[in-house]
Amino acid sequence: MSFDTPRRAIARDLRTCVYAVDLRNHGDSPHDPRHDYAAMAEDIEEFLLEHKIRKPCLIGHSMGAKVAMTVALKSPCLASSLIPVDNAPADAVLKGGFAKYTQGMRKIMEAKVTKAVEADEILRQFEESLPIRQFLLMNLVRTRGEKQMHFRIPVLTLTAALGNMGDFPFKDPEEARYDGPTLFVRGTKSDYVPDETLPLIGRFFPRFELRDVDSHHWVISEQPEAFRQGTCRDNFILVRELC
Repeated sequence: MSFDTPRRAIARDLRTCVYAVDLRNHGDSPHDPRHDYAAMAEDIEEFLLEHKIRKPCLIGHSMGAKVAMTVALKSPCLASSLIPVDNAPADAVLKGGFAKYTQGMRKIMEAKVTKAVEADEILRQFEESLPIRQFLLMNLVRTRGEKQMHFRIPVLTLTAALGNMGDFPFKDPEEARYDGPTLFVRGTKSDYVPDETLPLIGRFFPRFELRDVDSHHWVISEQPEAFRQGTCRDNFILVRELC
């Protein structure tokens, strides 16, 4: 889900720089046949080093939440604090209709649509929610001089990677732990962070706090103001701790 609007709001409220990074195979980032949490965490570490970003607060939603947690557990000194949004550090069956989304996007590719409205009619068969369809179709573009529209993300690569997206690379809290301030934000109408995962979260992230938001899985898009207030409160994002 796009982080651009809350990024601007948080940067304004806290008067700090906020970077919204497209993960590999998403947005304008490079495409790669390897799509798993270890690889994406390495990408983020390289981004931080390349841009000389020292001790940031890492924020991620859904897949991005597991990427942020992976970075923090792999390299604890890289992050001053952590905000995973609606995902837990556990292996789980992928939820939220992602297989349906990629199926619909493949149907759009096969139809060789020339208008966004045509794509939306196809995608409507797989997803009723207009905001989610609009988000997915943000990736549908037209190259200058061409009539047919295409996805700027590698749909087939992401479809093949779906089996990895429910996993979490760290299994044993005794072997990896992040002791920095950690804020878990979860949607009360989502089942991605059930109460049963809280003990495990506490073992991986012993300083964690939990804040509930009245939303489904798409917390940031459904409740942007509640998300902004929850993350900006107490200047959590601006915490700075040195290893």
